[in-house]
Formats: sequence, C-alpha cells, structure tokens
Amino acid sequence: MPLAILAVGIIILFILIVKCKLNSFLSLIFVAIFMGFALGLPVDAIVPSITKGLGGTLGGLAIVVSFGAMLGKLMADSGGAQRIATTLISMFGVKNVRWAVCLTGFVVGIALFYEIGFVLLIPLVFTIAAEAKVNLLEVGIPMAASLSVAHGFLPPHPGPTAIAVIFNADLGTTLIYGFIIAVPTVILAGPLYYNFVKDLKPEIPKGLYNPKIFKEDEMPSFAISIFTALVPVVLMAASAIVKMTLDDTYNIYHILVFLGNPDIALTISVIIAIFTFGLNRGKSMKEIMTSVEDAVKTIAMILLVVAGGGVLKQILIDSGLGTYIGSLIHGSDMSPLLMAWLIAAVIRTSVGSATVAALTAGGIVAPLIPLTGVSPELMVLAVGAGSVIFSPPNDPGFWLFKEFFGLTIKGTIRTWCALETIISVAGIIGVMILNAILF
Repeated sequence: MPLAILAVGIIILFILIVKCKLNSFLSLIFVAIFMGFALGLPVDAIVPSITKGLGGTLGGLAIVVSFGAMLGKLMADSGGAQRIATTLISMFGVKNVRWAVCLTGFVVGIALFYEIGFVLLIPLVFTIAAEAKVNLLEVGIPMAASLSVAHGFLPPHPGPTAIAVIFNADLGTTLIYGFIIAVPTVILAGPLYYNFVKDLKPEIPKGLYNPKIFKEDEMPSFAISIFTALVPVVLMAASAIVKMTLDDTYNIYHILVFLGNPDIALTISVIIAIFTFGLNRGKSMKEIMTSVEDAVKTIAMILLVVAGGGVLKQILIDSGLGTYIGSLIHGSDMSPLLMAWLIAAVIRTSVGSATVAALTAGGIVAPLIPLTGVSPELMVLAVGAGSVIFSPPNDPGFWLFKEFFGLTIKGTIRTWCALETIISVAGIIGVMILNAILF
C-alpha cells in the first residue's frame, strides 16, 4: 500500500506539472501534503515536517546557490565568459573547435546554471560556427553536453548540491568524484557523439538572438577570468584532498577545510569577482550590485523548487515510507547505486524536470545510505546521472535546444535526447566503476 501511495503521488506530481502547467514548487508542496495525509502522518505533524524540510534544505543551499549565480552573472556581464571561450578556441584552432567549445562549456558551466550558460554561450556558438565554416552542431553538441554534465555532476549546481545536503555527503569529495566521471562522459556525449549526427546540418537562425558581443578591450584577461571562475572549485577540491590525506592534528587541515567549505569558498569567489569582474573593469559598485541582484532574481524560483523537493523528502522520511522502502530493498541483490539511478531516471522521464527528479529520488533513496553503508557521495552522482536521462518533451531544455538549433522533433531526439541519455548511462557506469575500485 505505501508503494502504491508513492506511485499515485508521483503521477499526481506529473499531472500537475505537465498537464496542468502548475509551478513545480507549488506542485511539490501540494503533493507533499497529500502524501503526508495518505501515508498516515498525524495532522499536527505535517506542518512541522514541511517547515523542517524547507528550512533544512534552504539552510544548506541558500548561500551556495545564490553566490554561485552571482559569480556566473558577474562573469557573464564583464565579458569573462566570452574571454574564456575565445582564448580556448584560439589555442585549439579551427580543426579542433569542438574540443575548444567543449572545454569552454565545461569551465563556464561550473559557475553557471544550465539555462544561463546555454543562453550565454549560444551566440558564441553561432559566431564560431559561422567564422570557422563548420556544422552548427559540431559546435553546439559539445557545448550542450559539457553544460549538462556540469549541471548533473558538479557542485555548486542546485541538483547535486541539494542531493548532497539530503544525503549528508561531503561536497568536496562529491566534486572530485564528479570530475573523474564527468571528463570521459562529456567527451563521449559531446565531441565523439557528434560524429553520429553530422548528417544533420541545421542553419544558423537569423535574428533569433541578439547578444552583446564584447570588444577586445572590454573583456578581462584570460588569466583573470579563468582564475576567478575556478576559485570555488580549487578551494573545495583542496578541502576534500586534505580530508582524505591528512588528520585533524595539522593546522593546514583546519585552514583548508574552512576555506573549502562551500559557503566560504563561494563567498571568497564572489568577493574576488566583485573586484576582478567589476571594480577592476571600471564599473561602479551600483552597476556591480545590479548584476548581483539580477542573479538572485534569476535563481529565486530555482531555490524554491529545490526547497519543495526537500519538503517532499522530509514528508517521506517522517511518514516512515523511506524506512519501509529501505527494509524492502535491504535484502535485494540490486545495488543501491543502480536503484537510485533507476528511480531518478523514471521520475525524470515522467516529470521532465531534472531538478525535481533528482530531489524526489533523493528523498526516496536517502534511507538506503545508512542501511547499506553505500558512499553518500557516489549516491549523489548516481541520482544526478539518472536525473538527466533522455530529456523528454516535457523538459524545457528539450525545446530550448530544438528552437535555438532549428531542429525538427526527430532531429532533437537524435541529438539532444541522445546526448542526455549517453550522459546518464555513462554516468552510472562511472559511478559503479568508482564504487568497485574505492569501496
């Protein structure tokens, strides 16, 4: 019966988001309340459970997600992202343009949400394809693949960061494992996969997007741009490394663990970006703060959707459903990593939103971690991999890719849906290999 209630809840969530076009945050809250009643949670316990789920999730996410958005916005508005792109393309040359764009998307994607990164890089993709006289998809597919991989596997993106909070996983360790899996995955889904769809030759859309293209003297240097973009990644990675290699008797251990805390790392990076991408470029503090405020407005609803996922997770835990599922699976031969991936993949295909899929699956499989002793960091990546599979037409990313690249539905399935599936499958394979090697 509890599993039937869970299935009904997921179906209702699907209907509310896809059919009724209801906002994802509202849908998650409504379904969470329904699940609380249906699963027998006492009436006077439902609101405290909602409050706990909302506060607990936002408490671990607000600074990371907000400051990550600020860093990305400052980088975009200063021309730093364009500088990274043009420099890498110049270094790689026209013949290897797909690899240059892939690396650009990967670097830029670390600090930017997928949709922001896509809209930011798409005019550069059009420009590069035109100037290099190459197929638009030769540039577009590596860009989209790299952004999607960063979105699914690498903190401080909302999905992996939120799941890490739910699973109590170390963000630095998750980042390192994520990098190990992300590199081969993005190569497969981007530059290599393009070879299978190069018969598709869409035209560069005319007048679809009119971006600001920065002049040479308007952009910060490559060194400054890449340094500022990677500050939080370096600090979080350093923290994870010292945790794995040193004990807490060393002073350097405490210093790097403090600096590598995601909240502190992003705070430091934003402070640096205010200078490198703002004051040092001749901008006034008022102009800089306008970019910062615009960034927060952009991710406000994303934060609420993530918090809604945290509410659903808490309802599932407090109602005992998570423990019930864990007890059923405890004797199962299926790997909890594979199960987490499968649940996330099913929800993603049903609902469309990768973030909703990740958070819903995270709430369902969270009890498996203490029961099975599986690595919480690898569970984050397993759920993240499952949450990006296929990208059905009820995912806004499907239409974003289709319209900007002027593809048919069939062409979009062959390109965007296929590369998302490659990312998902390669991701879970990488997770299973890492689990076999490390644990």
